[in-house]
Amino acid sequence: MTPLVRSFVSHFGEMGSRWGINRTVGQIYALLFVSPHPLNAEDIAEKLEFSRSNVSMGLKELQAWRLVKLKHLAGDRRDHFEAPTDAWEIFRTLAEERRRREIEPTLSMLRNALLEEPTQEEDRIAQERMKGMHDLIELMTTWFDDVQRMDAQTLAQLMKMGSRVGKLLEYTGKLRPQPALSR
Repeated sequence: MTPLVRSFVSHFGEMGSRWGINRTVGQIYALLFVSPHPLNAEDIAEKLEFSRSNVSMGLKELQAWRLVKLKHLAGDRRDHFEAPTDAWEIFRTLAEERRRREIEPTLSMLRNALLEEPTQEEDRIAQERMKGMHDLIELMTTWFDDVQRMDAQTLAQLMKMGSRVGKLLEYTGKLRPQPALSR
């Protein structure tokens, strides 16, 4: 590996634990991401100086996250792997997987909890708070669905707008007729 690639791979390994994956998985992903061609498990193990079994387990985890794809090369019986190179595709995949693994189970639990009839004041208060959390997550999920349907160029424009979106909403709110005050 070149010093530049080694630095990138090392950094992803360090960041992996902060993102909920182990160092090995982070380094395997980073190596595949910057590799100009698909790599087989033996190549990955050699470049990263990992055991073949560690590489195999890491590749399985990355496949489960849909962050690497299996690729067969003509004349080679070994499995090769590659990572998507489009940053927007990677972002979308990660967001979808996190939603499936973390958000959906939480929404399901909240829905079930809100269906229960509170028998004590403590439960009523808890449900009120859970309802607020449920409503926020539902709103974010709906927004996420809308964003996922946007093409990368539109999404980039939206993100570049930043706080100007809030200012636009404030401005349009001032243009709307305000409800008349009752006297």
